[in-house]
Amino acid sequence: MLSFFKDYKKFAVVFGFISLIIIILIYNTLNVYQPLPIYQPVMVSTELVDSTIQHQKKYHRIADFSFKNQNGQTVTQKDFDNKIYVADFFFTTCQTICPIMTNHMVEIQKEIMNDNDVMLLSHTVTPEIDTVEQLKRYAVKKGVNDSKWHLVTGDKKEIYQLARKSYLAVKDNAYAGPFDMVHTENFMLIDKKRQIRGFYDGTNNEDIKRLLEDIKNLKKEYD
Repeated sequence: MLSFFKDYKKFAVVFGFISLIIIILIYNTLNVYQPLPIYQPVMVSTELVDSTIQHQKKYHRIADFSFKNQNGQTVTQKDFDNKIYVADFFFTTCQTICPIMTNHMVEIQKEIMNDNDVMLLSHTVTPEIDTVEQLKRYAVKKGVNDSKWHLVTGDKKEIYQLARKSYLAVKDNAYAGPFDMVHTENFMLIDKKRQIRGFYDGTNNEDIKRLLEDIKNLKKEYD
């Protein structure tokens, strides 16, 4: 009888060990990193996409650009080479969603301050108002760190085309002029290949948490 229980004890230990291994394997299988989607124009609401690319299914990239930032420095795509960045569109005199969006960008800035792989880029949609001097005042007021976050202004047509054809981020305001636009609350996560990897509601706390988590996940692609 004692021999039977000794043998049973050995069996229980071995069975338990094998079961633990199986559980770990199943857990790891279920928690395999799933790459973030690569957004194409066809995947986004047509309201936010220029009509010339609404049916594009692949190869979408952020186009080259050249703007002036809050310090009067020229900012181009080269400043974001080999960088992950979060982009949005705003204007400094906005009294509705922009203050919330900017406050959330400040939160993101705090989280990425010591991460050399990640930057922030905010484009004004009213460059006739948001001059370099105005952007500088706004940047100082909001606590923008110049090394991490560029607030940019420039030619309105270029900003419009970048917003509609690259970032897929603003609505056309055809009633106010050929290059007028209605910005949205969207934040866009851009990878090191200039591809859009996520859209987030810049006024929503839970979306900001998801964005920060997605940045961590995106970085795994470059480990």
